[in-house]
Amino acid sequence: MRVAVIGARGRMGTAVCSAVQAAPGLELGPRIDVDPDSDDLPALTGADGAPAADVAVVFSVPDVVVEHTVACVRAGVHAVVGTTGWTEDRLDAVRAALAQAPRVGVLVAPNFALGAVLLMRFAAIAAPYYTSVEVVELHHPDKVDAPSGTARHTAAMIAAARAAAGSSPMPDATATALDGARGADVDGVRVHSVRLRGLVAHEEVLLGGPGEILTLRHDSLDRSSFMPGVLVGVRRVASRPGLTVGLEHYLDF
Repeated sequence: MRVAVIGARGRMGTAVCSAVQAAPGLELGPRIDVDPDSDDLPALTGADGAPAADVAVVFSVPDVVVEHTVACVRAGVHAVVGTTGWTEDRLDAVRAALAQAPRVGVLVAPNFALGAVLLMRFAAIAAPYYTSVEVVELHHPDKVDAPSGTARHTAAMIAAARAAAGSSPMPDATATALDGARGADVDGVRVHSVRLRGLVAHEEVLLGGPGEILTLRHDSLDRSSFMPGVLVGVRRVASRPGLTVGLEHYLDF
């Protein structure tokens, strides 16, 4: 399987290139770095017009990730996308492109660390059993979006689980607050962002009930923690045509 990497010179892209080169059964294909102001990806197509790779791993920047993902779809290349900053409108643009390429698969994963995916799963299972749930995500200060895609996805899963269980709204008597003091509201779940030099990627889910608190936490201490999940995506994306959001759908829960 030939794997292209878009954003190959970035920190994540560099790690992906090394992981693909070391993985049995995979061959590193085009290493693509494009101008952030351009959506031109000519290296995805060979001189004969055929796809230059079977799968592309996309770690470009949020401003152009939709264009890069759509370019993969139009070239007939499956895409495994780790860039954050996705909204429903952006996902709809990918769905529209996929409607014209029904055999192509796209995975958009808020987090590739298997422990982080498990944390989200555990949080969704536990959330209906507790009165209150809040999410804290902690990242390095070079991260451009807040809250992180992982935290937003976690909060959405928590909210969906609570809604399905018929849970009551979470109590909060706050009457006055400075802007941002209570964090972002994601489907009724509060999400707090920390940006601190020395951090990589970390998340806590705090669940509270009468007389007890349960804390779930995951820490990525190095970008190598994301590579097993990236390789799972690369190996399985072709078997799931259409758009999939979240690596958890590729795991055998």
